[in-house]
Amino acid sequence: MSETMKRRDFLSKTLAGTALAVSAAAIPTQAARDTEPKAEFRNKQDGMAYRRLGRTGYMVSEVVMGGNTISPTNFKHVEFAIERGLNYLDTSPAYGKGRSEKGYGEVVGRSSMREKVFLNSKVSVFDNSRNEFYQKLYDSLDDGEKKKVDGEIHEMLERRRILKTPYFGPYFKGQINEVLKSYLSNVMEKHYGEKIDRRKVYYDHIISSAEESLKRLKTDYLDLFMCPHGANSPEEVRIPEVYEAMDKLKRDGKIRFVGLSAHADSAGILSAAIETGMYDAAMVGYNVMNGDFVDSAICSAWEHDVGVIAMKVARAVYPNRKPKVKVPKSRLDKLNHAIPGRMSTPKKAYLWALQNPNIACVNSDMSSEELVRDNLPLAGQKVKLVPPEDIKKIKYLDGEHEYY
Repeated sequence: MSETMKRRDFLSKTLAGTALAVSAAAIPTQAARDTEPKAEFRNKQDGMAYRRLGRTGYMVSEVVMGGNTISPTNFKHVEFAIERGLNYLDTSPAYGKGRSEKGYGEVVGRSSMREKVFLNSKVSVFDNSRNEFYQKLYDSLDDGEKKKVDGEIHEMLERRRILKTPYFGPYFKGQINEVLKSYLSNVMEKHYGEKIDRRKVYYDHIISSAEESLKRLKTDYLDLFMCPHGANSPEEVRIPEVYEAMDKLKRDGKIRFVGLSAHADSAGILSAAIETGMYDAAMVGYNVMNGDFVDSAICSAWEHDVGVIAMKVARAVYPNRKPKVKVPKSRLDKLNHAIPGRMSTPKKAYLWALQNPNIACVNSDMSSEELVRDNLPLAGQKVKLVPPEDIKKIKYLDGEHEYY
């Protein structure tokens, strides 16, 4: 049997096992899931609220630690957070070119600390290896072939409308370029997929990325491993070699469960991940800006027991990096209508997301002990959101697009 046929057979068997629609009566409540035998607690402490991360069974703190600012010289506040009940650490090789993983390694490298937390990392080389190959191949095409590819990219983006704010973001400089690179790869793979060394670009990259992350983190396994990291299109979650590599890592005991992350097109990518049946959890952009677009997919994830971690929760209304993205006043108006009163914008943003019972937690890039003190107490807090029908009609103005 050819490698192509093997991959197709693997994918068809995988999709055949995908869960079908679940009736409302069959869907357990949050309380039922949190108390079932499969629920796995770590570092459970009074004063912290925990929710189940889908079929992993992990009972994760409602506020978890993002890894963008972690490094070998900035990790003491992580220990401070763990002392207060936080039990989930998120990182990636891309954060500080491995410095984030090394920083966490200073924390979890001690056996007494490793079993207090659920540890997640990602495959950051995945997009680059794929996109770089197809960009070079595209550059070698004649003008006629390039025009055809460009037309297909344009048609897909227009049909899906993912670049239309407020659904898209953006959350960081260069995000639009990342999406365009992904869609170029999607179209190129459709027409020239036989030219890529799939084992090298996909399977081998994933295996080596996991092994390198384990070394930097000073651990022999990951509780969750995400690929793609920062998916930009549904096509990226339907690559058979990803499933094969993840299956190999699970059989070798190097990872326990499989996830992905996505900044752009959260709803489309999350829905595609659910359909594959391969993903146990997903970390997606979810906030007051795009919530109306993403809520349905998050509800579907809950029905299929795929855990959802909300990220970019505060970034949509409070960009904290340079150069800062100007936040349209309409977003702040929407948040302040939903949660009136005197409270910082980031806190309101996290509280807004945590009122959705279908997510497990919010990811916060807490870079200091001060931010840990500010954000961790948000776990378990309940606020009454002002219903949308009670909010005066707001015109959402983002650039040249208007939303009502």
